[in-house]
Amino acid sequence: MATSLSQPIRVVIVDDHEVVRTGLRMLIESRAGITVVGEAGNGSEALAAAARTQPDIIVLDLDLGGESGLDCFPELRTVASTARVLVLTGVRDPELHRQAVRLGAMGLVLKEKAAEVLLQAIEKVHAGEVWLESTMIARVLGEMTRTRVSQPPDPEAAKIASLTEREREVVQLMSEGLRNKQIADRLGISETTVRHHLTSIFAKLGVTDRLELVIYTYRHDLAGLSR
Repeated sequence: MATSLSQPIRVVIVDDHEVVRTGLRMLIESRAGITVVGEAGNGSEALAAAARTQPDIIVLDLDLGGESGLDCFPELRTVASTARVLVLTGVRDPELHRQAVRLGAMGLVLKEKAAEVLLQAIEKVHAGEVWLESTMIARVLGEMTRTRVSQPPDPEAAKIASLTEREREVVQLMSEGLRNKQIADRLGISETTVRHHLTSIFAKLGVTDRLELVIYTYRHDLAGLSR
């Protein structure tokens, strides 16, 4: 969804430290086209703010003092169904990262990263892209392939076989963490063509967005990602 100056990206910040929320608000609102419409320090406040403001993006900390940000995740998706959740956390626990992604987080940024990374992540997630570093994708989702044991033939094999060679290349590059423009540059095609390929891939594999495609890729060993 395109964003114009008259329609800024609307963000709710969820973090249990007021000083952190203040800093995040100042940072986010320093970026043209993004505005903070609500803040919350715990799960119940987050649900109230999300329901009241119906934001585009919820920046969610996993550690909310005595509770986990994951606890309110399903309800957040219910009270603000069109909002996309971007996890911003200082917690480096891969299991928590994996849970956040499986619950539907569209991105995950560690607090140690530069401020510009968070701003870019907000913009990209709002545009429908997944914001996960390739190393983080492997750490969060790679175990899906490692934990599999002998199983019956994959019923998804026919769907996978329907992908063209170019579509497989797009899947490979996207799963390495590349954005649409980077994929286009690597393959020597336009961003519009990349979007067309992704639309076709989504339809063939029965997924609805980039996050589901990343998970599908790891689950079914697509594009040689399992090592």
